[in-house]
Order: sequence, then structure tokens, then C-alpha cells
Amino acid sequence: MTTTSTTSAPAEVELAIGGMTCASCAARIEKKLNRMEGVTATVNYATEKAKVSYAADVSVPELIATVEATGYTAREPEPVRAEPAPGAQGAGPADELRPLRERLITAVVLAVPVIAMAMVPALQFEYWQWLSLTLAAPVVTYAAWPFHKAALTNARHGAATMDTLISVGTSAAFLWSLWALFFGSAGMPGMTHPFELTIARSDGAGNIYLEAAAGVTAFILAGRYFEARSKRKAGAALKALLELGAKDVTVLRDGHEERVPVGELKAGDRFLVRPGEKIATDGTVVEGTSAVDASMLTGESVPVEVGVGDGVTGATLNAGGRLVVEATRVGADTQLARMARLVEDAQNGKAAAQRLADRISGVFVPVVIALALATLGFWIGNGSGLTAAFTAAVAVLIIACPCALGLATPTALMVGTGRGAQLGILIKGPEVLESTRKVDTVVLDKTGTVTTGRMTLLAVHTAGNAEEGEVLRLAGALEHASEHPIARAVAAGATERVGALPAPEDFANVPGLGVQGVVEGHAVLVGREKLLAEWAMELPAALARAKAEAEAAGRTAITVAWDGEARAVLEVADAVKDTSAEAIARLRALGLTPVLLTGDNEAVAHSVAREVGIDAEHVVAEVMPEDKVDVVKRLQDEGRSVAMVGDGVNDAAALAQADLGLAMGTGTDAAIEAGDLTLVRGDLRAAADAIRLARRTLGTIKSNLFWAFAYNVAALPLAAAGLLNPMIAGAAMAFSSVFVVGNSLRLRGFRAAD
Repeated sequence: MTTTSTTSAPAEVELAIGGMTCASCAARIEKKLNRMEGVTATVNYATEKAKVSYAADVSVPELIATVEATGYTAREPEPVRAEPAPGAQGAGPADELRPLRERLITAVVLAVPVIAMAMVPALQFEYWQWLSLTLAAPVVTYAAWPFHKAALTNARHGAATMDTLISVGTSAAFLWSLWALFFGSAGMPGMTHPFELTIARSDGAGNIYLEAAAGVTAFILAGRYFEARSKRKAGAALKALLELGAKDVTVLRDGHEERVPVGELKAGDRFLVRPGEKIATDGTVVEGTSAVDASMLTGESVPVEVGVGDGVTGATLNAGGRLVVEATRVGADTQLARMARLVEDAQNGKAAAQRLADRISGVFVPVVIALALATLGFWIGNGSGLTAAFTAAVAVLIIACPCALGLATPTALMVGTGRGAQLGILIKGPEVLESTRKVDTVVLDKTGTVTTGRMTLLAVHTAGNAEEGEVLRLAGALEHASEHPIARAVAAGATERVGALPAPEDFANVPGLGVQGVVEGHAVLVGREKLLAEWAMELPAALARAKAEAEAAGRTAITVAWDGEARAVLEVADAVKDTSAEAIARLRALGLTPVLLTGDNEAVAHSVAREVGIDAEHVVAEVMPEDKVDVVKRLQDEGRSVAMVGDGVNDAAALAQADLGLAMGTGTDAAIEAGDLTLVRGDLRAAADAIRLARRTLGTIKSNLFWAFAYNVAALPLAAAGLLNPMIAGAAMAFSSVFVVGNSLRLRGFRAAD
């Protein structure tokens, strides 16, 4: 993906980074790259990619070498393809999770009995400590290996992260336990951990800390696994976008039809698109007329009429007649592929989600290690002996080891996301939550989000002695024979209001104008006013006025005539959802400013905005997908924190660019994967509930993190003074963990707004 330049402008490359375990890893790589002359880099921990701008005298291998010298891996990722590569959908993400899942299962199965024996005196049989050692050893070595490996890598580069603290703490607990078992008195038959919450100096020879080593490993692995599961979907938006396209296409060659994979299509090839099929690639119509449903790409709710000479876009749906299209852009040059790159750029351009624990660890970890060394030095220098000095130093590391911290984020997230799922709200990961607190502007896509996303018959205006039921029966019968989306809306509305429809005779489609035929002995015309004009019919003043008012409101007006006289005007539009106005009022109550963003025309946009209560100055209409991203960026440049709610492919890039993306679950996979929150019900009111739940969950995580550290920090002076009884340390860890879990469980009481 390296680009070359004919001027002095810097080139750009995107590197896939491997080996990062926390946000501080991304910061360190970014710092190293930016120290290179002529290099500007941003590293995204969430997507595991680095976007690097570099001068002509710097090469990509040099950039990769710098990353590798920092202790991580780097490579140029595969370029965005216009179609999925054969076998591309595979086990890559699953393979990445498998070893972590195996380590987690091992840790949980073996750690539970170790913790139980250490904390329940009744389970401490004569040689229980040796069984604890047997069970804890695989946890501390095999299961905890990722932490040890990361700590070694960090140490080689003079850095310390939470991995360092976990590795040092669990190793210290395990090694001290080994010493106590083999060289101290802890290995004697009948040794117990008594229930004595006393503060007294101990030489540590009779104490083991295996439950701390095994428990911390299991808890932290659980957190890492849930984090990895959310991160594995980072590229799913791109895959969902690319899979929207047609997989194969009917190419016309030498007068014959030949079905070939889309990847074999070349610019200049002519291909056939039958009604109901997806258009294979961008091109120009050379034969036929039809209505093309481009709403998934453009957001335009009304299908576009196309004929010879008109351009069409790949992945849009041919909703009408037979088309022959000449391919103009294929592969990575198509609009669909460009949109995929927009999503990728938007994801990579986000600031890395800085975990609260990682930010604190930047100070906490070095301080704890320094305190442990100072404690060791003090007691040795004080003449207390090596045993007492090491007991105090190890106690500092153990009490600082973040047992409850391993539960703080995953438990709150699991309870919050579980409750959200019951309410139709899916939260992707903990990094999503930080965005909800700052959001002050919510951008709403119109089609499928504020509106139903499908054409609906809204009103019937009649003239003369025509009755509404008769109009719907005759017009609906004729439209029922058509495949056009507007015709289907009329037919569905007619069926709903008057019941079964008669069968038409002599039905004919008039391309671009409407339909005609005979229904119950009447010669009926349904379509544009121009169709009636061709039969020398004019609209009466009342119908002409109704038509003008409908079009001014952004609706589609359809004229109906029979037996030589114009009888009615039907209004069809993408109807506003019943709950949208209430939803927008709830969003305002949360302190958010709603903005309506749509690819539809100005009249439609302002009509919908008035109906749901959005101010006219906050309406942005007639925008293409690229423009939606630009609108979000412009709002962000104004200092706003932006949430985006959308459901279509055209929204995917904007959802990824926004500080918080909320995807309607009734929409496309591309939008759902690009969003941070998914509203399963497709009800916009759930957007307000989602933000409330996310903010509540974030608050719970913050309080969990505070108490997880508070217990440790409060006990550090006791540990440094050599006064920390092992039972107190175990009780403090257990109580902090119980507190964190209990605090998280309060989220089960979250209720959606009435």
C-alpha cells in the first residue's frame, strides 16, 4: 500500500503491527517511529495498525526494522480487494483466539480449587499445599506465559506495563511459595492458612501465595480474552462491505451469455443484469431501462430511473427491467472498494482507545517495583535478615498485583452488555464506553434510521365523484403487476386498506412513466403526470395543487386516471417511524444536539426534520458517502464529540469516523460492524437507552478500577513495613474482588426509559 510521489510530498504506508498487549505498547511504537527523521506516525491499538507518513530518504523496511527493534512485529497488510479472495473467509481470527482461549480454560479449571483450598480452612487436608502447587504450576507457567513474554520484551526496552506487574507479582508469589514449601516450614504435613486477621511481622517461611498467583492469572486472562473477542471484528466492516457486491456476472461475449466470477470482469466488458440481480460493477447502461435501488450506497430512498447512457454503481439492485451495462471501473477502482477504503481510513484515523488501567499503570507499575526494591534494601540495611527483607519485598509485589483489576472491566462489561442485549443494545467493547461520556452531538442518518427505509402509501387525494376505495382498487390492481418499488408500495397500501385486488388485463409498463392496463372494464393509467398528458388528460386544479404540495414536502406524487379522466393523486414516501420524534426528544434530554444527515434531497430532508423536531439549521441533505465522513469530520473539527446513528453501507465510513458509532441492527452488516453500538430492534429510542447504559457501565468500570487500586494502595504501607499477614492480603484481595463483582451486578437493574 505504499504510494510514491512525483513531488516532495511524503509517501504513506500502513503497517500491520503484532505483539501489542496494551495501549502503552502503541504509544511506545508511535514514539519510536516519530523519532525517525521525516516520519510522522499514528499507531492504533484497537485496529493493530500504524499509519505512517515518511520522507523520500526513508524506506518501508527501515520503518519495519524500527518497529521490530522496539520489540514488536510489523508488515505491510494485504491491499483492499474489490472482491473476497478465494478462501479469505477463514479461520484467521479464530486461530488467533484459540491459544488464548485454551490458556484461559486451563487457568480457570486449575485455579478455582487452588483458591478454594487457600480460602476455606475446612478444605485444607494434610498435604493440601502440595496439591495446590501441582495445580498452580501450569497456571503460572503455561497459562501466564503471554504476560511473562510481554514483560521480558518490555524489560529489554526499558519499559514497564501492566503485563510487567502481573508477571513480576505472579512470579514472585509462585517462587516465594516454592521456597517456603521446599526450604521453609510451609511444606510440613498439616500446614494451614488460619483465619487470623492480625497485623504481625513474619519471616514468611510458613506462608504460600499460590492462590494469588493462580487467581490473578485466571482473572487477567479472562479480561484479555473478552478484549480479544471484541478486537477480532476490527476488519469485519471491510469484509461486510466487500461481500455486498455480486459474486458472479453474466457477460455478453460474441453474442453469447457466459456466467463468470466478478473477478474476471474487465473494463469494457458488457454484462447482463436481470430484474432482482445486483449490478456487478460500476458501468454505463447501453441497453434497456429500469429502476435501480441504490439506497444501500447513496441513502436515496426513491429508486433511480436509468436508461441508455446513465451510469450505475456496483452492488446496487436492479429493481425493474433488463439492463445491459458496459463496465467502466472494476476491482479496487469501484465505488464499493473506495468506500471500503474510507471505512478502513476512518478506523485507523481514530485515536487509540486508552484503557484506564494502562494509563494508571504508566505510573503505578514503576512506583510499585521501586517500592519493592526500596523495601528490600531497607530491611537488609536494617539488619533484619534476608528472609524478613524478602518477605516484605514480595508482600509489596503481591498486594500490588491487581487481582480485582482483572475483574474490574470484564465483569462490568459482561453485566452491562448482557443487560443491553436484553434491551436490544449490543456494546462491542470497553473502549466504546469512554466515547459516550463526551458525546455532545448525534448525527442521524435518515433512511432506515429516522424513517422506515421503505416506500409507503401515505395519502390519497381524489377529484370529482371518485371514491378512495375505488381509486385504490383500480390503481392497486395495476401496480400489483409491476416490480417497481413505488408500485409495490401502492399495491401494499391498497391491499391493506381495501383487501383483495382484481387481476388486470392488457397490462403494459411504460418505461420511465408508469403503467397502463384494463381493470374491471376500465382503461386505467397510473404514473407520472406526463403519462396522462400523452393521453390528452389534464389534472383538475385540486389534484394539481395536491400534487404540488406533496412534491414540496419531498414526497413522490403518482397520478391515477381511468376512462379518459384524471381521478386521483397518490402520495408515496419513506415514512417516518412512529417512535422517531420521541427518540429525538430523549436524545436532547441527554444533552445531545441532533443533526439529520441524508443523501435524499433538501425537500425530503427538511420535511422529515420538521416532523421529528430537528432544527432546520441542523439538516444536511444531498450528501454522498464521502461527504458523510466529511460532515462528521467537520463537526469534530468544530470541537464537538460526535455520535453517528446509521444503518446503510453509505453510513459505514461515517460510523467508523465518529467518536461513537451506533448501528441499527435492522441495517446492513457493513454498518453494524463499523458501529460501536448496535441497536438490535431498529428503534431509534434505543439510541438514547444505549448511551445511558454505556455511560452507566463506564461509571461502574471507573468505580471498580478505583477500588481495585485503592485496596492495594492502602495495604502497600503495611506490606513495606513487613506487617502484612498473608491472610489479610488474601482477604483484602477477595473482598476487593467481591466488591467489584457486586458493584458490576448492580447494572442488571438498568431499565429502558418509559
